[in-house]
Amino acid sequence: MNLNLSGLAVALATPFTLSGEVDLAAFRKLVRHVVAGGVDTLVPLGTTGEASTLLDAERDAVITACLEESSGHAVVVGTGHNATRQAAALTRRAQELGAAGALVVTPYYNKPNPDGLVAHYAAIAAAAPGLPLIAYNVPSRTGLNVTPQVLARLWENPQVVAVKESSGSLAQIAEVARTLPRGKTLLSGDDNLALAAIAVGASGLVSVLGNALPLETAAMIAAARRGNALEALRLHQQLLPLMDALFLESNPIPLKVALKLLGIGEDVVRLPLAAASASTRARVAEALCLSADGTIPGVK
Repeated sequence: MNLNLSGLAVALATPFTLSGEVDLAAFRKLVRHVVAGGVDTLVPLGTTGEASTLLDAERDAVITACLEESSGHAVVVGTGHNATRQAAALTRRAQELGAAGALVVTPYYNKPNPDGLVAHYAAIAAAAPGLPLIAYNVPSRTGLNVTPQVLARLWENPQVVAVKESSGSLAQIAEVARTLPRGKTLLSGDDNLALAAIAVGASGLVSVLGNALPLETAAMIAAARRGNALEALRLHQQLLPLMDALFLESNPIPLKVALKLLGIGEDVVRLPLAAASASTRARVAEALCLSADGTIPGVK
């Protein structure tokens, strides 16, 4: 379970064709773009990847394509589900295909009690022995906040090696950092809180922004981790308009707008998500120009 999760991970979008099918050619282009930008870890099939709308065969194709384009970078696959048996099966399949780890979101809708949550992760670990697991706390989507007290119980599982903290609470992030066991990793799950999270003890970021501007996002995280606060702040302020624009509507609706402007895939999301409003499109385009010093950068 030697998996270094420090630095920048990018939660990859899943491009779709105009007819709504997975666009593997565009996905491969996105992975190459992100790798060239200096990413440390690739994370397909998370929230940003619209994983909850993909069929099993589509998932396999996305994982395989990501591994083939990864250039040796670690691929951590989103395998969460609100049904424990399904999450275990998805995690086992990701391991079989060659994933280096799994990002496992808190079961949504069910709202498990602490004992149930502990058992959920234990069952997933048993289904994929030796595979590192990242617990993903995103209460705005799951309806359940994994408190530091409950997380302490999850840390007892040796395969739970990290947490992606997307509670939006810097106070909670700081407490997780303060009580972080040796050998475990804390990652920010929010681009706009990454600098603050690193300042209180996080080791990196799982980013949405990094899909569009991986080079700049990687530079911001690297500056923060080496203690160059002025450079990290400069980059944060440059990127903040796009960070904000990417969450004007549910992720990844605005991101798909940005990726199309960059020449990566179509501006298509799957139902129950719908296309971005005209005002969101305008804000994304403006913010992308600002972040890229006045012009929208092209992707080769």
